[in-house]
Amino acid sequence: MTRRIDRLSEDDRVLWNLVARTAKPLKGKSAIDIPADIADDTKPPLRDQAMAPAAATKAKTQHVSHALDEPTLEKLSKGRLPIEGRVDLHGLSQDEAYSLLFSFLHRAHAGGIRYVLVITGKGSSSGGDGVLRRAVPAWLSTPAFRPLISSHDHAARKHGGSGALYVRLRRAR
Repeated sequence: MTRRIDRLSEDDRVLWNLVARTAKPLKGKSAIDIPADIADDTKPPLRDQAMAPAAATKAKTQHVSHALDEPTLEKLSKGRLPIEGRVDLHGLSQDEAYSLLFSFLHRAHAGGIRYVLVITGKGSSSGGDGVLRRAVPAWLSTPAFRPLISSHDHAARKHGGSGALYVRLRRAR
């Protein structure tokens, strides 16, 4: 009987890398280094650098992310336009969520996907808005995401309402 070797998909690799970075070795065991060939090829820029305004970036032609137009928003909410990908950021720290979101959107854009759903959750920290619920729309407007994102808007109630976003990706060239 031969042993079947399964390769990890890109999504599984990203998820594994996020989990592996947060895992602690058992008592008395040493940490294992993750080989470079397993590391994610599409490293996102640091979140703090992406959030910082840069004068040089403003001088260049910028892609601007707008709100979805009403007909498109209505078609998405009624299911007449397909949502081709979903990413759920529940329970992740801001750094983990940023990395996962960047790599997911980068792969979706490269794959020619047009509409995705980003689930942030509504948050439950002392009755206020969730951290990711506030942060993700701001991230989508940063220079790191602008080449990927055409527009975004809050999802319909059946897709998560204010705890999720519809994202229209730019057409791949």
